[in-house]
Amino acid sequence: MNLLFCGDIVGRPGRRAVCDHLPGLRKELALDFVVANAENAAAGFGLTAKICAQLHDAGVDIITTGNHAFDQREIIPHMEADTRVLRPANYPPGTPGRGAVVARTGAGKEVLVIQVMLRLFMEALDDPFRLVEDALADHRLGETIDAVIVDVHGEATSEKTAMGCMLDGRVSMVVGSHSHVPTADGRILAQGTAYQTDAGMCGDYDSVIGMEKEEAIARFVTRMRRERLSPATGAGTLAAVFVETDDGTGLARRIAPVRIGGVLQETGRPG
Repeated sequence: MNLLFCGDIVGRPGRRAVCDHLPGLRKELALDFVVANAENAAAGFGLTAKICAQLHDAGVDIITTGNHAFDQREIIPHMEADTRVLRPANYPPGTPGRGAVVARTGAGKEVLVIQVMLRLFMEALDDPFRLVEDALADHRLGETIDAVIVDVHGEATSEKTAMGCMLDGRVSMVVGSHSHVPTADGRILAQGTAYQTDAGMCGDYDSVIGMEKEEAIARFVTRMRRERLSPATGAGTLAAVFVETDDGTGLARRIAPVRIGGVLQETGRPG
């Protein structure tokens, strides 16, 4: 299968980058399944049902979130009803929504998507390593499930790398989100799992991680908050990770970065 994970969608530039480029990528790369993190899609904070519909229409199969999952209160009933929108699995019991789901591709293949939020420099949530194990308990890659995609939402590169190493050989891909900066360590681990510490963001990189520069700089310089952060408004980049899996084992055969548009140097399309 051909899988694509799109990094954090930030504001209108990120939404436009995904909606403009993803339909063509689905055809060009013969994509079977697409996951996108959209926790910053609604003016930088959370997402809405309308935005979910736009992303699904553009070709996103499953939407993941993170620490901004519930910033827009209207998303709560939608997240309860729509199995295609995830929040971190290690939120407390009783939190609306779900942290893992099995979805089908157009060809009938089954893909398990899991999201957890990590804990270093983040919120004090339940153990993400245990929650991933729980989500995998009833699934064996290449036997009961065709592919497994894990979105690890966190700050620390060490914690993301530890998760990738722990899951090596048992999932198709482990990709990090949250930092909004694409890392250059995309690779296939020793036991066949594709890994990248962070996919980056879909948004305007002429910014401070997707937000207008002035207020972000002022907060660092003065230690004061003058106004709410707002997304930058320039041309957005679609930043994503492409993975091709083996149809027999579900493990990765190839991993490649995908960057289109905006100010970052574009990558060639995975051949």
